[in-house]
Amino acid sequence: MTCRECEKQIPDFIGRKMDYMKTKRFTEHVDTCENCHEELVIQFLIQEGMIHLEEGDVFDLQGELRERMEEAHIKVRINEGILRVATLFELIAIAGILGVVAWILL
Repeated sequence: MTCRECEKQIPDFIGRKMDYMKTKRFTEHVDTCENCHEELVIQFLIQEGMIHLEEGDVFDLQGELRERMEEAHIKVRINEGILRVATLFELIAIAGILGVVAWILL
């Protein structure tokens, strides 16, 4: 992912509107690119800070952003686990089909 693509996706990340693949690519990039991480922090502080100010809430935006990033990392890990299990079941099904075909042909 390029920095330009990442910056365009920041509002979707803040709004929790990303699917698994976009979340994975986005978090991988933000975790390794200091400039994009800073841009995420700035946009998050502005957008979420305005909401909290309008509502008169007490808030910790840095903590909220850390939680949001952790949620994204958990989402990615869960989806990767599901994909691994699905792949395992596919391999078992293929092995079963090959076993039945071999049994029929012998």
